[in-house]
Amino acid sequence: MKGILGLLRMSTRDNKPQQQENTDSVFFSTAFANQGVDSTMLVPWEARAVEVGAKRLPASRGGKLLQTLWSKDKYMAHLDQDAVKRMERFFEFAHVPPNRDLIRQDEYGNFMIVLLTGTIAVDRIQPWGEQLRLAETRPGDILGEMSLLDSGIRFSACTTLTDCEIAVLSAEAMDDMMAKDPQLAASLVALLARKLSLRLRVVSARLSENQK
Repeated sequence: MKGILGLLRMSTRDNKPQQQENTDSVFFSTAFANQGVDSTMLVPWEARAVEVGAKRLPASRGGKLLQTLWSKDKYMAHLDQDAVKRMERFFEFAHVPPNRDLIRQDEYGNFMIVLLTGTIAVDRIQPWGEQLRLAETRPGDILGEMSLLDSGIRFSACTTLTDCEIAVLSAEAMDDMMAKDPQLAASLVALLARKLSLRLRVVSARLSENQK
C-alpha cells in the first residue's frame, strides 16, 4: 500500500509545475489526453446521465447503501466504516430506469459505477459478431473501473435490466480524492486493482471456454 501511495504522490508532483505545488492533482483526469484520446471522443458521466435519464439520488441513501454493500464485500471490507464515509463525498448517486446503456463497448469513458440496487447486464460483442453475456451484476459490483484506472477503451457494454440505483466515481473526483485524502485514494486504487485482476481472470477463462 505504501508503494502505491508513493507512486500516486510522485505522479502528482510530476504533473504539476514547480510553482503550483499546492494545486489539485490531475493524475486521472488528464490520463486520457496523455493517451492521445481527443476530448470529443470521451464520454463523461455528466453526458451519459442526461442521455439515460438518470435522476439524482439523495447522498444520505446512496451513502448508506454503499457502506452496507462494501462492508460485506471480501475486498472492499478492508475499507472501514470511517473510510467509506469519507469517500461518499467524492461519489455521485443516481437512479436509472431499465434498458439504459450506462457504458458502451469500445467507447472512452472516465467514470466507474458501483451498483447499489437492481441488476445490470454486462455484454460483449465478439469480433465475429456474437453477443456474449459476461455477467448479470449484483448490488455491490463495480463496473468501468478498468477504463478509469488505465485510460483504455471500454471492454464491454453495461445495460440496466431493472430500475437501478448507482454510485458513480469520475476521474475528476479521483483527482480530488488524491489531493484531499491521498491515503484513502491509495487504498481504493489498490482494492480496485485486486478486484479487477480477479474479474479479468474469470472473464478470460470464460472467453477461452467459448472459443473451444
